[in-house]
Amino acid sequence: MDNLNLRHLYHFWMIAREGSIVNAAEALALTPQTLSGQLATFEADLGGALFRRANRSLQLTDLGHTVFSYADEMFETARALTEILRQPPEHRPLRLSVGIAASIHKLIAYHLTEPALALSREVRLSCRTGDTAELLKRLTQRELDVVLTDRQPAPAEASHFRSHLLASSSVSLFATQALADRISGNFPASLDRQPFLATSLDAPYISSLMNWFSNQNVRVKVVAEVDDSALIKVFGREGVGYFAAPTAIRDEVCRQYQVVHVARISEVRDTLYAVTRARGSHNEAVLELLRERPELEDEFEKTES
Repeated sequence: MDNLNLRHLYHFWMIAREGSIVNAAEALALTPQTLSGQLATFEADLGGALFRRANRSLQLTDLGHTVFSYADEMFETARALTEILRQPPEHRPLRLSVGIAASIHKLIAYHLTEPALALSREVRLSCRTGDTAELLKRLTQRELDVVLTDRQPAPAEASHFRSHLLASSSVSLFATQALADRISGNFPASLDRQPFLATSLDAPYISSLMNWFSNQNVRVKVVAEVDDSALIKVFGREGVGYFAAPTAIRDEVCRQYQVVHVARISEVRDTLYAVTRARGSHNEAVLELLRERPELEDEFEKTES
């Protein structure tokens, strides 16, 4: 069959739920004869029986079970949608789909999305992490509402997007107490040939940090390259090496990963952007994310878009 008759599908679904044609006909305000004829037509269209009679009752066939499982999901979803649409527009749940560049620290990502979750309306948040280029592609395809990233779109594609400068934080170094004791004295020369945990992602602040090391004549000993900001901190907690993270989350990093703050490097900054489609967004949750920045410490400076 080319087209599924949704009315017949709904009537079949009601018969299966009610347990008999008579009960379903009463619920649908139809005659049993009319409903029985529609069921016969639907079965003919499908090319198989949906029910079999057993002890004066109707039981689903294998085909009936398959069709019912799909129909049940469809009509329950339709019922839930109807309930939502009955609510005043200002009370309906907001869908917010956020793409988060993998190079952004997870604690920072939480702080950036937190304002949208504080709305009086229910917000149904979904987050996707990945490479910025792939996330921007999904933004173009309307799979995402906004992308949080540490770099702006390339000039060739800038016309497709609107970039909002959110915030900028200096970068700090962290380590276990034992390692910090070794690298704190005579800083930054004390960093020379000490074990460093680097991100394998192309994070702009890492490139700036490497340039800073070079300018300070520090020979960097990379002991591990990790493509996950949270995993780097776990390695750091275990004493594998020291690592870099935005100063804005200094207290949280120290508390969560049992490390200490070694030094703040004011010359190296982690700058973050929210990217939307060029026409902007009318999604209240997106607008809240762009408008309200979390109250973080002074090093994480708010910047108006």
